[in-house]
Amino acid sequence: MPSRRDLPPPPPPAHLRDWLDESVVRADRARFLADLSRRSLGLGRLALLWLVAAVFALGWTFVGMAVMTFESGAGPDHLSGAVFAVMGLGVLGPAGYWFVRGARQERRVHRLLCAWVVAGRDPGTDAVLRAPGRSLVWLVASLALGAVGLWTAFAAAAGARPDTDTVGQIAYVMGLGMILWITALLGLAKAATHYSWSLRARTPRGGAAAVPSGVSTRRRGRPGTARPANSSLAGV
Repeated sequence: MPSRRDLPPPPPPAHLRDWLDESVVRADRARFLADLSRRSLGLGRLALLWLVAAVFALGWTFVGMAVMTFESGAGPDHLSGAVFAVMGLGVLGPAGYWFVRGARQERRVHRLLCAWVVAGRDPGTDAVLRAPGRSLVWLVASLALGAVGLWTAFAAAAGARPDTDTVGQIAYVMGLGMILWITALLGLAKAATHYSWSLRARTPRGGAAAVPSGVSTRRRGRPGTARPANSSLAGV
């Protein structure tokens, strides 16, 4: 998973952008937005989300095996149940850590996306950032996973038989369905968030829309003040 240092820098403040070369700032904005968009809505990100969900499912499987073993009531099986419980906690702990870390990374990426969107406007670049193909993959995959999760959870509850199914078995299957369903909700939220962000990227902000075409709003530099020509000083 990318570290915080691997992320693009934030945009320079507005009062500094007035002194920077506009073409360089626009190039930095296009490059950083494309990078952040891939990090946020890339197919690798979807695979990582499903991988974390699979690890949660594995940990829940161990917990379910522990509960079903304890339900048997046999003395020697209690030791096996304790082993399964420890294994389940050993898997769920790292899975929870990676989930929280990924959520924090997502929040940082989203903040950078929003910051760079309002740092300027380039219709040609912003139209590409919609990424309709990737958004559709996230949407369809999440809907399919959510349908499987809901069917698994409700089918386990509706088809339970008191004489054949134990509480542990029903809880285990319903838990698996909930893991799938929650993962699908996260994917749908990601697709909706990206759609909202892409609309923001295409919508003029503030007074930029009121400036007539061809009129420059850049302040002239003071005599003797050099303006950088090859760097936007991103993050300054």
